[in-house]
Amino acid sequence: MTTRVRLLITALVAVLLAGVAVGYAAWSGSGEPEVVASTAVEGPRLVVLTNGRLSTVSRSDPDGPREVSEQRCDRVYRAGGTTSCLRPVGAFKAGELAVLDAGWREVRTVPLTGFPNRTRVSASGRMVAWTLFVDGHSYAANGFSTSTGVLDTKTGTLVASLEEFTSTVDGSAVTAMDRNFWGVTFAADDNRFYATMSTGGHRYLMEGDFAARTLRSVVDNVECPSLSPDGTHIAYKAAVNGDPQQGWRLSTMNMATREITPLAETRSVDDQPTWVDDRTIAYGIQRDDGVNDVWAVPADGSGTPTLLVPEANSPAPIG
Repeated sequence: MTTRVRLLITALVAVLLAGVAVGYAAWSGSGEPEVVASTAVEGPRLVVLTNGRLSTVSRSDPDGPREVSEQRCDRVYRAGGTTSCLRPVGAFKAGELAVLDAGWREVRTVPLTGFPNRTRVSASGRMVAWTLFVDGHSYAANGFSTSTGVLDTKTGTLVASLEEFTSTVDGSAVTAMDRNFWGVTFAADDNRFYATMSTGGHRYLMEGDFAARTLRSVVDNVECPSLSPDGTHIAYKAAVNGDPQQGWRLSTMNMATREITPLAETRSVDDQPTWVDDRTIAYGIQRDDGVNDVWAVPADGSGTPTLLVPEANSPAPIG
């Protein structure tokens, strides 16, 4: 099946399932949080989604009052004063990427076709990336297909799909039709980035060069990477025994030594982890009733998981 046909099918499915996407805010939490003025949430904060609405909460009191905006997103991330908001699929249109400024005002939108899945912003706020499911809705499923793009907000350069880049594994070019990319994370220079590529039954951590339009393999069995603020480690999910159908284990990897540290979270986590700081990893877990919570765990493998922000997802540190 060609990419064009897959996108057309996805657009039709989006129309049929619009009621599910539109109703997300109604069922994703047990009730509306306390809404406060923007001046009430001060100091270091976390951006999260609350019932599908863009919100901020104090890092020192993550279970406390939240500043809740009218902006609605399915996935969100903020850094350097730039917010990436993947809009829910609408009834008569596909979704979109909305780029918001520091005041959460839209400065650019990019039409997208697919189901929102991952998004990231570089530390400077310049680079924005997103991943959509085009076919299937699980990384554990066979035959799933993703679309991952990158936007340079400074130059306006838009890469609709990382499949446009030249990819190599162990120095050999990869042109197989089964290539899929997801889970971008940016380095501090706004040019280098990391992402997952799957092909031939393997899932690789790829290092990308945006200017050169290239991707090269680094290691195997790394999904949804997240580079630490100091650039020394990557947090990610690793398929148990290399098989996603057995679930994923959150881990970190030292980028210099390639030493891997499984984290204390032993539940399966299907999320792109976030570094709250150099010592703490945050991630979302969905309860059996469909409600999302944000959890946190030490990045060195010690301690135990703790509930960070109840009834929320898509955490991103700011301030």
